[in-house]
Amino acid sequence: MTRSIKYLLFSITVITSLLLTSCGAGTPTEDPQIIIQTSVAETVAAKNTIEVPATETPSAAAIPTKTPFQQITLAPTLLPTATSPAVSSFSQCASASLKSENIVDGTIFKPGEQFTKTWEITNTSTCAWDTSYKIVFWDGDLLGGAYVYNLPQAVGPGQTVPISLILTTPATDGTYHSEWKLQTPDNINFGVGYLNAAFWTEIAVSSAEKPKYGIASVVTSYTRDPKTGCPANTLITVYATVATNGPLEFTYRWEHKDGGGIKAPKTVTVKSATTKTFTDTWMFGRANTQGPKWIAFVITEPIQERYQVDFEFVCP
Repeated sequence: MTRSIKYLLFSITVITSLLLTSCGAGTPTEDPQIIIQTSVAETVAAKNTIEVPATETPSAAAIPTKTPFQQITLAPTLLPTATSPAVSSFSQCASASLKSENIVDGTIFKPGEQFTKTWEITNTSTCAWDTSYKIVFWDGDLLGGAYVYNLPQAVGPGQTVPISLILTTPATDGTYHSEWKLQTPDNINFGVGYLNAAFWTEIAVSSAEKPKYGIASVVTSYTRDPKTGCPANTLITVYATVATNGPLEFTYRWEHKDGGGIKAPKTVTVKSATTKTFTDTWMFGRANTQGPKWIAFVITEPIQERYQVDFEFVCP
């Protein structure tokens, strides 16, 4: 039995008792059945009033509100700014010149023959080079060498260092060319001269019992003494440097433009690959200064080759 029903019966009992008591006291008599029905109706109405609470309007503060979505704007990530590479502290040290070398270019070797190539390199920078500087293979044929060597000794500004590499000829006949450069401690590669050219060697390999040796090259130049001015006499000297690639006998002579400089041929014998320099001179006076002139170095044997040096001697 529910609480509501118990409460209802109790209320009816109480009301009935009160009515009976009231009737005993002389109050007007009423139909008990009508009284009971009326009481029950009133009690039910009261119960409905009690059990159905009044609808309450919640306060604005009591109503939960949904937090609105908040958009987060990310700050742009700045990319690292590109910077120029730092200037090498050794850049001013990368300056050299070639003073001399051995092993004439074009020298003929047997297959698998070992030889030592030496270049004399002058330090033309203002820095002192130490042994952390390197000699690096640059291009061509490695010729059995390593790719990198340390400089053999310290070299001050203006000093010359011999750079010697032990190389080996290939097993196959042919001509081979090997180029090298220097490298600073911070990996700047540099060569010789104002063009930073590689210093190199070029050799020939022949398996023949009697290789055909010959003249590998002829380099000419000239000087004027005095260098400027118009003295009573001026001397022109022409130089011809002949390189042979092995033991050889050859014949040469000199020629001048005016025909007066032709001299009797001379024969030269060399026992191995080498270089030899030959000279000739021509004296000019003031009366013979106009127009172009030349001196020629002519090889007549074993082949005929002519190397002409052109120059002008002009005096106002």
